Amino acid sequence: MDDLFSARAQMGLSLAFHILFGIAGMAMPLMMAIAETVWLRTGNQIYLELAKRWSKGTAILFAVGAVSGTALSFELGLLWPGFMKYAGPVIGTPFSLEGFAFFFEAIFLGIYLYGWNKISPKMHCLAGYLVAFFGLASGTIVIAVNAWMNTPAGFTTVAGTNEIATIDVWGAVFNPAFPTQAMHSGLGAYCAVAFAVLGIHCFGLLREKNNAFHLAAAKIAFGMALVATPLQMLSGDISARHVGEYQPAKLAAMEGLYKTQKGAPLALGGIPIDDEERMIGAIHIPKALSFLQTGDADAEIKGLDAFPEEDRPNTFWVHLAFQLMVACGSAMMGLVSLGAFLWWRGKRFPTQRWFLKAALLVHPLGLVAVEAGWCVTELGRQPWVIYNIMRTEDAVTPMPGLWVPCLFFTALYVFLGITVLILLNNHVFHSPSVVAVERSK
Repeated sequence: MDDLFSARAQMGLSLAFHILFGIAGMAMPLMMAIAETVWLRTGNQIYLELAKRWSKGTAILFAVGAVSGTALSFELGLLWPGFMKYAGPVIGTPFSLEGFAFFFEAIFLGIYLYGWNKISPKMHCLAGYLVAFFGLASGTIVIAVNAWMNTPAGFTTVAGTNEIATIDVWGAVFNPAFPTQAMHSGLGAYCAVAFAVLGIHCFGLLREKNNAFHLAAAKIAFGMALVATPLQMLSGDISARHVGEYQPAKLAAMEGLYKTQKGAPLALGGIPIDDEERMIGAIHIPKALSFLQTGDADAEIKGLDAFPEEDRPNTFWVHLAFQLMVACGSAMMGLVSLGAFLWWRGKRFPTQRWFLKAALLVHPLGLVAVEAGWCVTELGRQPWVIYNIMRTEDAVTPMPGLWVPCLFFTALYVFLGITVLILLNNHVFHSPSVVAVERSK
């Protein structure tokens, strides 16, 4: 494999691994804080046990996320020196702010883990919400940097060149893509983690229907999913409109739209064939893409033919990743809608075996959607590492033999991933607890 491919593969693998722990750091602390809040208000010991158990799971995920995040920070400098040399003066401040948010997240997580019975219950619960706040802040600031890569702003260049002349730090942070990407990523984190946790505890309920611990956990996870999923669907529509305005080539690849046209159709499924510039097997909804993007069913949407071939993203992978993300989101929306109806009709969280099995089937789709969405964001920007300013091939290190660290990091992430799964499985299903085996009434 050539060095550019090796560098991209290593970075892609590192991001795909780290993002799972990043979203856990954004959503899990909120769930543990909510559990403690319910305990403080009701005195139900189940929720105290749940808060303690979730906090320990959060600590495991936080530790591994810190390791993978550190590896990523090194990889930015080692694999992409061209990018860091150019962009460093602009994105240095956001990365510094992310470091501060991460440190505060770690500090309050430490207080939460070791502060039981040492500080007042209300202050302890507040520490949990602060972990959640700084976890969200840390992830959001990282998203600001990625958004800047998609819509670079906050600097001026020397006339006739791309050389940076002046820098507006806050203009770079609050770039045009930041609001939509931050909203979509944050809600995606809450959705994905809520569904993952829901599936784990629905599995526990399948094994033991009246287990009070798993039932309490499933209620909180479902509540978060019920709130976040519809908002995430709305944010996805807003994000797609933004992409169409600022990165029309990415939108064309997402939809497999090869020809610029008025009244552009929306493609459901299908496989793009670049050599023939056509889609096969897709269901086209006439004029739907134009309407969704602009509110005008007859509006013109740019196709891939509006861009030079060397500036086009890989349509095949971008389209498939986008379709996978949408399919996962639709399945998740269907499950929360069904669950909400059953809960409303039965006046209690639905514990029918068929519903628990459905939740178990759907529960990994949030994580799949996050990974697929990240692929859309990154692959859709190619061949640019900084959109319309610097190509990816110009940012990579000239160091040869990059396939060696790529293989090493692959092995490392496989080892860490298996270790985390074993630890979490033992923590959730095999940790002794008096409260966990109580029966709900």
